[in-house]
Amino acid sequence: MKAKALRITACLGTIALVGLAPGCFSVHQPTALDSPEYQATLPRGKYRILPGDELEIRFFHTPDRNVTLPVRPDGYISLPIVREVAAAGRTPEELVAELEAGYSRELRDPQIAVVVRSFSSHQIHVGGRVSEPGVFPLVGPMTVLDSIFAAGGFEPEALLTQVVVIRRTPDNDHLVIPVDIEAVLEGSDVRQNIGLLPYDAIYVPGSPIAEINDWVDLYLRKNIPINFGVRPDVPF
Repeated sequence: MKAKALRITACLGTIALVGLAPGCFSVHQPTALDSPEYQATLPRGKYRILPGDELEIRFFHTPDRNVTLPVRPDGYISLPIVREVAAAGRTPEELVAELEAGYSRELRDPQIAVVVRSFSSHQIHVGGRVSEPGVFPLVGPMTVLDSIFAAGGFEPEALLTQVVVIRRTPDNDHLVIPVDIEAVLEGSDVRQNIGLLPYDAIYVPGSPIAEINDWVDLYLRKNIPINFGVRPDVPF
């Protein structure tokens, strides 16, 4: 199966684990991954640091000053010389500019790099035919196959040609994106191994894609206290 996207249908009362927002929406026909609908879910612009992210601060000329530290809940980090610096809401490049300006008072030509080592405030959910289903941190760039390995790998019954990713869209709707992980493992279509975004839910089925109804019922209706009702007249 080539990668396609379906829009989930539901009426929700409260926000769920995968970022489901209040409202009602309906199933649509599949769309290709190069369609505007799917492309609209991809991040635009550079990443902006969030509280809880772990930053590695590298000093090229004085590596003894290198440090790895988390962004505090108030959005600040603490460093010698510059002391309190606001990190949250800035891109790594913007933070580099402020640090270099601050350290230039003490160091000659400071050259600094800021690397986001982990995104601890971001999570993904992996379920279905994996060894250890659950919620996992989204640590750095992560693909669908990475998430399956993080969940202990797939079980023998896994239907790898119909793995799905549930993703929130900018208008608080949701896409169900089927990907063919078997093609990824065979090397015939590595494009199927798409990158993940915060709060994506990855499902590895054990039978054809109609089983998604059971997974949505198990993980969203039963495990999360929300009012979730799928329109019976619009099947998956």
